[in-house]
Amino acid sequence: MMKIVVGSDHGGIHLKKEIIAYLESKEIGVEDVGAFVEESVDYPDYASPVANKIVNKEADLGILVCGTGIGMSIAANKIRGIRAAVVSDAFSARMSREHNNANILCLGERVVGRGLALSIIDAWLEATFQGSRHERRIEKIAQLEELR
Repeated sequence: MMKIVVGSDHGGIHLKKEIIAYLESKEIGVEDVGAFVEESVDYPDYASPVANKIVNKEADLGILVCGTGIGMSIAANKIRGIRAAVVSDAFSARMSREHNNANILCLGERVVGRGLALSIIDAWLEATFQGSRHERRIEKIAQLEELR
């Protein structure tokens, strides 16, 4: 069974709950690392455990939600081996998997509504990495991580 780890800050907590219910309805395993309260919290505190669970192979993929998705994507992409894509349409979601082998999807609760978010998730989950010429590019991204 596929396992997806999810996280959000306060700005994404409502959409995160909708996403969890949706994934569970599709019989996808879900682990929620928080936030669990609506009070202000810091998005790196949730991006990090999601990213680390993917790198450590404790989950297959991750979904992060904040107000725009941008902060989460920046924080998650600091973890070696993570390719987090912030998207707000289904086409970009599909391309992030097919071409970039994105392993974390970042969404903005203040940018996309529930219906669009779920269609983005469907497109992302249905897509598979195409490899070939894209593999070379992913390898170059990994080389950039070694420069740190």
